Amino acid sequence: MHPQDSPSNRPTPVSADTREANRRQDHFGSREAIWLFGYGSLIWKADFAYRARRPALIEGYARRFWQGSHDHRGTPEAPGRVATLIHQPGSRCLGMAYLIGPEVLAPLDLREKNGYLRERVTLHFLDNDLADNDQPDVDDPLDDDGLTTARTAEGLVYIAGDANPAYLGDASDDSIAEQIAHAHGPSGPNSDYLLHLADALHAMGGEDDHVFGLATALRRRMRQAATHPATTD
Repeated sequence: MHPQDSPSNRPTPVSADTREANRRQDHFGSREAIWLFGYGSLIWKADFAYRARRPALIEGYARRFWQGSHDHRGTPEAPGRVATLIHQPGSRCLGMAYLIGPEVLAPLDLREKNGYLRERVTLHFLDNDLADNDQPDVDDPLDDDGLTTARTAEGLVYIAGDANPAYLGDASDDSIAEQIAHAHGPSGPNSDYLLHLADALHAMGGEDDHVFGLATALRRRMRQAATHPATTD
């Protein structure tokens, strides 16, 4: 069976838009800022304004390439695969936390609209100071609240659960790598998403057997394709 015909590559319905559901949530209250946890492209593609950035982890979650993407890294006819989180007791997920203001949520909701809902989570920061010398302003009232110096904090994370229409679920590393190798969307090749994430996690000193296993399978497939290019009659 051709990879485009397999169940995990089936066309994804365009009815997973979560923007309205996320808009109805109020996570800030009277606070001026809140932490956002990024575990996928948000680690290496922070195209939004943030006040500070710190490496962090969350407990009880594992990263999986089980979410379909037909708006960024694929199309409705040939969806790509991107990261989401699953509950897994005893696991830890490494990522990057960003201190953001409420004005940032609408653009993020648009970016994450394909099945992702905001959830509250406890972040455990891994640095002794702010990452990349992202120092807050000395007159920033947030400093007095300890938002940029605490060891843990409540934050937000976008998660695409298994009930959303774009969810694809589990598959073998080779099958997922094959799908990622073929997929391409408005944000670029699906392969870039996976390899950039794997490189970012390596740079952070992280361990993620799922992501690194997929990256290895994808690179192996890319080498094979380069050595034995497809021919046409």
